[in-house]
Amino acid sequence: MNRAINFSAGPAVLPLEVLKKAQEEMIDYRGTGMSVMEMSHRSKEYEAIIGGAEQSLRKLMSIPANYKVLFVQGGASQQFAMVPLNLFSAAKKADYVLTGAWAKKAISEGKKFGTVKVVASSEDKNFSYIPKLTPEMFSADADYVHITTNNTIYGTLFYELPNTGKIPLVADMSSNILSQEYDISKFGLIYAGAQKNAGPAGVTIVIVREDLIGHALPITPTMMDYKVYADEGSMYNTPPCYSIYIAGLVFEWLLAKGGIAAMEKENKQKAALLYDFLDQSKMFKGTVEKISRSLMNIPFVTGNEELDNKFISEASKKGLKQLKGHRSVGGMRASIYNAMPREGVETLVAFMKEFEKANG
Repeated sequence: MNRAINFSAGPAVLPLEVLKKAQEEMIDYRGTGMSVMEMSHRSKEYEAIIGGAEQSLRKLMSIPANYKVLFVQGGASQQFAMVPLNLFSAAKKADYVLTGAWAKKAISEGKKFGTVKVVASSEDKNFSYIPKLTPEMFSADADYVHITTNNTIYGTLFYELPNTGKIPLVADMSSNILSQEYDISKFGLIYAGAQKNAGPAGVTIVIVREDLIGHALPITPTMMDYKVYADEGSMYNTPPCYSIYIAGLVFEWLLAKGGIAAMEKENKQKAALLYDFLDQSKMFKGTVEKISRSLMNIPFVTGNEELDNKFISEASKKGLKQLKGHRSVGGMRASIYNAMPREGVETLVAFMKEFEKANG
């Protein structure tokens, strides 16, 4: 088997062990004579799958008992609307931190349902840093404060969570959920599309404090009300069954690897391999301020578009795939999520050294 070294930003690389387990169970899931894709979501077998996935996630992230875990469809993009629809319960006001394209889209959706204030932005430097936040910046009557913990396109990471006091902190954690430890009690709500670090596209994880449920705006569609998902165990309608099943296997894989603490240590070591090379390279350079560098998404450039394209082409021939950067930044981007083995990053750095020597 000739597996590519896949640096895609999402849908992204999955653990090989998970893919093999899914392959083994594809046609006959544990003696049922059915694939998970074929069984009723109301069956005892599938109830065990979705229940097991939730319990594994709770254990991994140390999710307190007063938080609900929901499995929702529509991606993080649907959450851009679901969050204000459900949390605009008092002043219909929210504070947002603008740190990239996805935060900008979340702001645009929020404005449809209430008043949105952008309290800080890094747009002045093409989102290459995380702006400093202080408690007095936030509106005293805001219903929530929204951040994007890790910015996939621009490669920045919140290393310090803002102090929002009693105002619920909402986080789009799509591209770094499960990659580092967080104190869940510091958040009112976390949401994350699965297709970067938790599983295949199709399911979105929502972790929401119970007191924030049940206050949706009257205009909220049934399928966008968190209370409906909470009351029905995420099965008001047919959920994304197979995506949840694979996510559950990923959670089990993470637990077997030592949990999030072990994964965070490994992720820091993987990122350091690439950043250390970028810092000494005469050809390649990173695009993010050092204090804001993501552990998951690492954009870099040569400063010459023709050379960038040559690098991407030659890297692909070596089995190093999906390295083209987003058009907003250009150049290259290596997404090194949990499932990217350290050997993959070592192979990339070795090729970068080889390329620089041949083209410098």
